[in-house]
Amino acid sequence: MKLSDIIGSATSNMFRSKVRTGLTILAIFIGAFTITLTVGISSGVTTYLDKQVSNVGAKNVLIIRRKVEVNMSNVLKKYEPDQKSNSAQAALLSAMLNDSDVAKIKTQSDLTNFYAVSAVSPSYISGTNGDKYQVATQPFIDGSQFELITGKLVSGKDTQSEILLPSVMVSGLGFSSNDDAIGKTVEFGIKTPAGVMKTVSAVITGVQQESLITQGGVFVNIPLQTKLLAIQYEGAPVEIAHRYIGVTAEFNSALSKDEVKTIKNSLADKGYLANTVEDQIGIIKQIIDAITYVLIFFGCIALLAASIGIVNTLFMSVQERTKEIGLMKAMGMSRIKVFLLFSVEAMMLGFWGSLLGALAAIGVGRIANNIASDTFLKDLPGFALTDFPILYVAAIILVVMLIAFLAGTLPSRRAANQDPIEALRYE
Repeated sequence: MKLSDIIGSATSNMFRSKVRTGLTILAIFIGAFTITLTVGISSGVTTYLDKQVSNVGAKNVLIIRRKVEVNMSNVLKKYEPDQKSNSAQAALLSAMLNDSDVAKIKTQSDLTNFYAVSAVSPSYISGTNGDKYQVATQPFIDGSQFELITGKLVSGKDTQSEILLPSVMVSGLGFSSNDDAIGKTVEFGIKTPAGVMKTVSAVITGVQQESLITQGGVFVNIPLQTKLLAIQYEGAPVEIAHRYIGVTAEFNSALSKDEVKTIKNSLADKGYLANTVEDQIGIIKQIIDAITYVLIFFGCIALLAASIGIVNTLFMSVQERTKEIGLMKAMGMSRIKVFLLFSVEAMMLGFWGSLLGALAAIGVGRIANNIASDTFLKDLPGFALTDFPILYVAAIILVVMLIAFLAGTLPSRRAANQDPIEALRYE
């Protein structure tokens, strides 16, 4: 009997008991569906995060902050009129860097282009229509490569104040289109410590695509950041004005991961925490991976239950076909071929269950993508909630078939080891 004959015979034998076979395939279907959909969601999110990291660029930039434990306890503490400071505010203030910290960080070898980042809080931003909106700003780090709809990135070398405007703010500020906003001027309002409102103008050089990385405000170039900070801390004591949320610094992009890790460890020994943009995104990836592993675990439990079903199905099949097995062996069919006959039947159960489960998961994933892109992911263009690389799907099907083969080993061996004379006498 050729291999093709064995496969054909196993396929036809599989459907002798349609109900039993259908229930076994259903159990495999549930496990394969769960695992495929879970892997698809994980792949979709990971692909998007990787795309965002590559878009941002600045992969050779470290973001350095103070390494502290801030206790943000929700336990109420009694107000003391004579108390000079609030412990929670003091803890947050201690997390910020000062000039001494910046000088200490600058002594770190293998790092260049240091920039101390201060927190700036404009009161509003207004455009051509005069409407004022609350706004958050972030300093643009040289080397960053955000995904732009139109225009160009801001320049850190020019003295002109420039910004990247998020696409969601274009119409609100009175511009008719993304292209219309390029080259136009917006106005920031910011208060001095004495409460006097002052304004600073800035030119829009580019409109950025909304993404996970770029959400959170308007990116401003260093000259504009400097002007806003000068107003925000006008007349304030040095110990208040010279506080920084972090320091950015560049390292040689040719350095290996181990060499970069050595720099991070050196900064950690000095009391500072250093991360790249990729590191920060990696935290999100770890959370996604943890959720993925939990869901895959549940899928594996379903496959375990399906494996028991395969064992039961084949044992019953062997028992029902005892005389047939005896006849085949009496006619010269070898033990190996009898073993293969039932093993292939087990693998076919795994194949059809996993194939149908994978196809159903892909179908559900595509529907979920359409719904997500029109609802909660509509502000994140290019974010596909699920992604099913063909290699991942093929690997899942092969793994399920392997599990089915292993599950079918015991009943297949029983069939192969049957004595033909005793099998022919079986009633």
